[in-house]
Amino acid sequence: MIVVDGVSKSFDGGQSYAVRDVSLKVHDGETLVLLGSSGCGKSTTLKMINRLIEPTSGTIHVDDQDVTQQDPVLLRRTIGYVFQGIGLFPHYRVAQNIEVVPRLVGWSADKCKQRVREVMDLVGLPPDEFSDRFPDELSGGQQQRIGVARALAADPNYLLMDEPFGALDAITRDSLQQELKSLSKRLRKTVVFVTHDIFEALELADRIAVMHDGQLQQIDTPQKVLTEPATPFVRELFEKPARQLAAFQGVG
Repeated sequence: MIVVDGVSKSFDGGQSYAVRDVSLKVHDGETLVLLGSSGCGKSTTLKMINRLIEPTSGTIHVDDQDVTQQDPVLLRRTIGYVFQGIGLFPHYRVAQNIEVVPRLVGWSADKCKQRVREVMDLVGLPPDEFSDRFPDELSGGQQQRIGVARALAADPNYLLMDEPFGALDAITRDSLQQELKSLSKRLRKTVVFVTHDIFEALELADRIAVMHDGQLQQIDTPQKVLTEPATPFVRELFEKPARQLAAFQGVG
């Protein structure tokens, strides 16, 4: 479980807050989507979980351990991380990119090689065809699949995903969303997923945490966020999508 308790973040010594007094729990095997517009604090909240950003106040526990009491480098090696920029090393081949973390944590060469094949199969890229390619020889969707494979390589319990599909075309994005849903359920991974796309949140989430101006507005199932908005902001945010979904269901 991930427990975020009363966490705030200020980048200017307390004059303003990017995140203010956010508390939430992410349960084992759950996909929690942090939803909100640009600048609402969702990515900052995500990055505080693996200490890419340090909280100003509050606590974050992963597996009952306070993350601020852990070595940040070692912490990040135990948590998969995928982001929109993908961040593949351009001078590394696909297999080398995927095995970076397993090698850092001390896996043998044979174990790394076997794991590369496993995760490439998981994300739908045959290792015999793609292992020796460089990132610039892949499409955007293939690169993002490799990003997911790299995050899964050391078999972490947790995946943090910061708008990973935002730069992709709609068809590729939909395909990767479906693959992620299948993977997270099959592998029982606990996922925290950041997006500003309401329909992506509704598609992927077990629960949605809606953020606005650095504060948590509501955290609930997609159905309840749609039908029982807790604040005027959430009601306004989901009003149009709710009408669109109702119209589609009526057509069906």
